[in-house]
Amino acid sequence: MLWACILLPQLALDSILRERDDPDTPLVLIGGPAQRRVLQAVNPAAAALGLRAGLTLTAARALAYGFHCVEADPARIDHLQQLLAAWAYRFSAHVSLHYPRALLLEVGSSLQLFGPWPEFQARLREELAELGLRQRIVLATNPVAARMLANGHDGLALTCAEQTRTALARMPVERVGLPADAAQAFVRMGLRQLGQVLELPRDALARRFSAQVQLHLDQLLGLCTFGLDFYQPPDRFESRLELNFDVESHQALLFPLRRMLNDLGVFLAGRDCGVQRFYLYLEHAQGADTQLHVGLLAAERDPAMLLELARGRLEALRIRAPVRNLRLVADDLPAFVPQHQALFDPRAQQAQPWEQLRERLRARLGDDAVKGLRAGADHRPECAWQLAEQGAQGGLPALPGSRPGWLLPIPQALDATPHTVLGQAERIESGWWDGGDVRRDYYRIETRDGLRGWAYQDLAQPGPLWLQGWFA
Repeated sequence: MLWACILLPQLALDSILRERDDPDTPLVLIGGPAQRRVLQAVNPAAAALGLRAGLTLTAARALAYGFHCVEADPARIDHLQQLLAAWAYRFSAHVSLHYPRALLLEVGSSLQLFGPWPEFQARLREELAELGLRQRIVLATNPVAARMLANGHDGLALTCAEQTRTALARMPVERVGLPADAAQAFVRMGLRQLGQVLELPRDALARRFSAQVQLHLDQLLGLCTFGLDFYQPPDRFESRLELNFDVESHQALLFPLRRMLNDLGVFLAGRDCGVQRFYLYLEHAQGADTQLHVGLLAAERDPAMLLELARGRLEALRIRAPVRNLRLVADDLPAFVPQHQALFDPRAQQAQPWEQLRERLRARLGDDAVKGLRAGADHRPECAWQLAEQGAQGGLPALPGSRPGWLLPIPQALDATPHTVLGQAERIESGWWDGGDVRRDYYRIETRDGLRGWAYQDLAQPGPLWLQGWFA
């Protein structure tokens, strides 16, 4: 087995920066008791002012001014870790969040699907960068070794146990996860690298140190198994984003909404499903939340399309009060079936599939503005075509080309329009039971311009042909 460790050294700070659209603004992450606030992390703009992690907030304000302070939020970090586990689940069925700020993936069984490790690793780094996260990635033969080697390496790939042992032997004893008192004792004894510790007799270690030390060393070398709890994707996605200020315009909501829908797309891809309905809640400082419902006729998971649909419905909404927070909830997550396309797609590059165009029209014009057609159990053309909800199945099959796709609201006389009658008449006599009795002979016609229509002659009142519809 091969295990990859993705270490996220700046996860707390990245969880803040990825939600902001002002990356050049100096920003520091603070924590600690109210009596002694301490800088836990700084972004590059703040570091350029001379600020660094470990300074007290009082000292930082004495050194520089104009930087923003953000409180460390464990709930935000936990939510992001769960999202990352859902993202990693698409690459491996064995994903663990056992260590903080790190993901463990069993990737040995995934290399046949995602290619050799250099290509696989490049893909992981690219997608993490798109999520706005800095990372260090190490490959080793067991999960404990991969995690500890990530403390001092990035890009290291070890595919056999001997390579893993050699790399571990060069690690400082303070950085391999040993208990703090044991690591300090080894340093005082002059044992600064793990390889020196491994050369000691096991019985001597057992007499001087607790059993936990020897157990951890065995797990590092892969001599005993290490029990991990593996991630299981939830059946519901929920995300909440606190805005930096009260928002009163639709445009200012698009950036945080884009980030939330990108996260939803990551969750859906990891779970291998789509979303057919989700809710966006605009939380106000006062009053009840404003709920925006976005429903689709088929499951989708493309973040760009979901943003386009949500944007169309959001712009039609009147924001009654400043928005303080955004919350996104999706619990209708059916299976996702990609659209089949030919190898050589004849459509123009800018053309959209009908499913996407249909959803965009519904988002822009409203759900009731886009309808479908279905065939009803009636021979009269004006009664046979019936409006229906998009995606609803009709009770009767309709053969393509048997009836015109476009019926005129009111039939038009053809006495002044040059035309040619094609084929024999089709007689329709129906409607005596509801007072709409008709007796007609229908003909296919072709105009001088090459248009083909459907016209009838009223047998009850002989006269000219009446055009009732056009064929595609």
